[in-house]
Order: sequence, then C-alpha cells, then structure tokens
Amino acid sequence: MTDGYAVPPPLPDGCSWVDDPRDERVRDYFSLTDVALRRLLEPERGLYMAESEKVLRRALGAGHRMRSLLMTPRWVGEWPDLLRTAAGQGAPVFVAAPAVAEAMTGFHLHRGVIAAMHRPQLPPLQEVLAGARRVAVLEDVVDHTNVGAVFRSAAALGVDAVLVTPRCADPLYRRSVRVSMGTVFQVPWTRVDPWPGGVDLLKDLGLTVAALALSEDSVSLDELERDAPERLALVLGTEGDGLSPRTVAAADLVVRIPMGGGVDSLNVAAASAVAFWAVRPRR
Repeated sequence: MTDGYAVPPPLPDGCSWVDDPRDERVRDYFSLTDVALRRLLEPERGLYMAESEKVLRRALGAGHRMRSLLMTPRWVGEWPDLLRTAAGQGAPVFVAAPAVAEAMTGFHLHRGVIAAMHRPQLPPLQEVLAGARRVAVLEDVVDHTNVGAVFRSAAALGVDAVLVTPRCADPLYRRSVRVSMGTVFQVPWTRVDPWPGGVDLLKDLGLTVAALALSEDSVSLDELERDAPERLALVLGTEGDGLSPRTVAAADLVVRIPMGGGVDSLNVAAASAVAFWAVRPRR
C-alpha cells in the first residue's frame, strides 16, 4: 500500500518505509483519535504524542526523549536535525505515505511529523511549587482543548505552575499538547492528590487559595487585583458545574469575574486568561 508510489522514495539512512497502517512497529500511532483508548493506553505505555514540528521541538527543548518519529515523505528532507536527534536518542524514524499515515492514526497528518515520546515522571508537588508566586489549579477540567488553552495562557501571563486534580484531563494528551502550542512542556506542572484535601497543603506551603466561583460572599477580581497576595493559587472548576462546594468552602476566598450583557460566567479557558492577566506579578 504505497499510495501512489510505484516504488517507495529513497530515504536517508536510519529511516524505514511503512506501507501497512497496521505494521506492529508503529503501534504507538494506532487510533490516535480514539480518546477513550488513548487516555488509558498512553500512560500505561509510558508515552505521549507530540504532533507538529514546533511542538516536537518544544518537547525536545524541555529535555524529553523520542521513542520514535513518524513522517510523511514530503517532510523528511525538511528537518535533517530531527533525524539526527532521533538517531542520537536511538529512536527509529518511520516514513509513510499520507494515506497510510491517515489510516494508521485516524487523521490527516497535515503537519507532516508526529513523534511518540517517553512520558516524563511527574515531579513532587513541593518541587513544582518552590518559589512559585502564581499557581493555577484545574479541578476536574475534562476537555483536553480547555486544558491546553489554560496552559497556553499560563505560559503567556506569568503563571509559574499548574496543578491538575486526579480527575482532570491529561495535559499530555495530543490535543492538549497541540492547543497549548507545546507550553505544557514549558510550565511546571503535576497532579495534586487528594483533592480537595490538597487545598490545606497549598495553604501550608504559603499560598493563598482563591476559588473562582459564583458565590454571595465572593469578591470581585478587581478587588483581588488591587491587593493581590504575594503567593496566590487560583482554582478553576470543571466545565458546566464549576468548582465543588467542598473546594469553595476550603478556599481562603472566593473570586468572581465582573460580567455584563446578562452573562454569568465564561468558559474555563477564557476565565483563566482574564484571571491570570489581572493577578500577574508586577516584576
């Protein structure tokens, strides 16, 4: 199944042609659009996927290592340095025609490159929070797109660390990584467990915990901006239901974003950007 290639094109040394989308050598790339399958399989196999050249470079820049690299023929000659990096890390490079890559992964590989990466071990909570002045906590945010968008805002707007609760979507899932533009490799993060019991741990580590929620005793984000604590953790809730009552009760204060137009709340990704901007450290 060479997809129009009567004879596979010549490849650089170290590259292997794949003409069967079910070739066991590339099983890491099977069914990438099956979210339920991949969110179980990838942590179990100790891998994640870095899609696109820019995202892959961010991952490598953060010190992550390739397990393998998959490219379509057009792009093999574009990035010889990636081929050298793969060789240096002992990662095989597979090349497949676009239709074969699509049959394998479940989507058109229009960016021409995707890598299976070794999943790094998450650092301890205390290490992630050491010296952090602004921290975002994502409580049970289940949409991978929202998780990626929050990370991108965190990287851009001065957030030093991100914590995700046990039921939060995986920041290293392909869609999260792609939407974040690779900033999930830039912003230190880890999981906080148990939750909401972890609120007390954040307080013990010297953070003021602010829950973003609609509450009668909430303060305006404007007020928090005028008198922001030195070290602040902003807790953002899941899509739809928002934060759990236990989390709101455990927080030091509850904060609302002033709204108009008859709208009571924003999407969690939009709300995070507004809040991060308002409380960004003035250096």
